[in-house]
Amino acid sequence: MSADALVHPDEIRSMFSSAMSDMYRAEVPQYGTLLELVADVNQDSLAVNAALREGLESNDELDRLDVERHGAIRLGKPEELFTMRRLFAVMGMHPVGYYDLSVAGVPVHSTAFRPIDDAALRRNPFRVFTSLLRLELIEDEKLRYDAQQILAARDIFTADVIKLIYLAEKNGGLTQVQAEQFVTQALETFRWHSDATVSLASYQKMHDAHRLIADVVCFKG
Repeated sequence: MSADALVHPDEIRSMFSSAMSDMYRAEVPQYGTLLELVADVNQDSLAVNAALREGLESNDELDRLDVERHGAIRLGKPEELFTMRRLFAVMGMHPVGYYDLSVAGVPVHSTAFRPIDDAALRRNPFRVFTSLLRLELIEDEKLRYDAQQILAARDIFTADVIKLIYLAEKNGGLTQVQAEQFVTQALETFRWHSDATVSLASYQKMHDAHRLIADVVCFKG
């Protein structure tokens, strides 16, 4: 591949899902233990079930059995969802389905970003369940206003990832170097943050309204 050749979105998606899995392992060691357990169970099952192995091989499933398949993120404002859609598009992922979780008492609506054609799904089926906070469901007007102000002041995307998204849209993709930079920068949006961006009193008010409101509004991302 030449330095100027564009990397296929499926490959960028694979790079990102692998990097996200590594990040999750570092942030939550038990997650790594879970993956090891799943891998052991898979290997034991394949060792005693030749038909299962043959079926997976014939459907091109065996090589991607251990591929990271799922992720999730909660967003606080429509502008974040708009940019997230552009970010996922770089990796060949598109919104599929709509879920109104307010009927279950959760103030969000959601979709799943994933590849949509058969070839891309076979290459890497990674998807990210993406939820958007519904501020209009916060009944307390003062609390709703405070949440809006907090969210308006934050930016969950790095300046570099925005530039790389623009380059991908302009040029029809990213080079290998750009793709690697994109993955590194995009991961920052998904990184776990332990420190709240608001006072304890503000956090408690959000938490009292709904724990998810506090989780979305009171942290960087």
